[in-house]
Amino acid sequence: MTEKTEKPVIEINSLVKHFGPIHAVRGISFTLRKGEVLGFLGPNGAGKSTTMKMIAGFLEPTAGTISVCGYDILENPIEVKKKIGYLPEGAPLYGEMTVTAFLNFIADVRGMTGKSREDRIEEVIQKINLQSVRNQTLETLSKGYKRRVGVAHAILHDPEILIMDEPTDGLDPNQKHEVRTLIKEMASEKATIISTHILEEVDAVCTRAIIIASGKLLFDGTPAELLAKSTNGKLDDVFREITTKFHAEQGMLLAS
Repeated sequence: MTEKTEKPVIEINSLVKHFGPIHAVRGISFTLRKGEVLGFLGPNGAGKSTTMKMIAGFLEPTAGTISVCGYDILENPIEVKKKIGYLPEGAPLYGEMTVTAFLNFIADVRGMTGKSREDRIEEVIQKINLQSVRNQTLETLSKGYKRRVGVAHAILHDPEILIMDEPTDGLDPNQKHEVRTLIKEMASEKATIISTHILEEVDAVCTRAIIIASGKLLFDGTPAELLAKSTNGKLDDVFREITTKFHAEQGMLLAS
């Protein structure tokens, strides 16, 4: 676990997001340090993707603050984006491009030049095991390979922070193992946020877990601390216990 004396690279205070009458995120606060791998958990519609999009600068908060490596997300959005590698859910890809052409395009966007750029593209293709499809167009790839290209896109500029929304979605068991291994290999040099519905993934790669529901933070601690809350030693069950209890309490408040 990272020493707590190290300054957080992400600092989130009282984060709020409204979409008209919908209150998607409700006053979430947390910090993240280099070396931490945070599993961001919650039921569908809990506000996970919305929170991740705000950290990555794709959505503007309604209220609250986000600081990334000392930069305010609203005051210095370009500097923040330089620090982050972001894999959204259903990452957008240009179907007519080959894998190699797409990664070269991303390198252009990131301002990468010279031999270091060429070397990095080759390194990432090898690391993500894209050699066999590097000359195929993206529209011809399987869902699993498209997801791999999304991961390659996120890590291409070797960012300090990785934000990955369902990084193993659509992957077969061998591919999931490869991505999890990659995340663990990179973990010590980065701060990582992973949104997932796969509780075994939290146990496999995360040093910390956060659970949110209806936009509110319900738990923040290590996987071991989360497991200790279980009555039967299963992460799936403790997740259900925490979220269903919260929703039941919210229902009682609304009814009163």
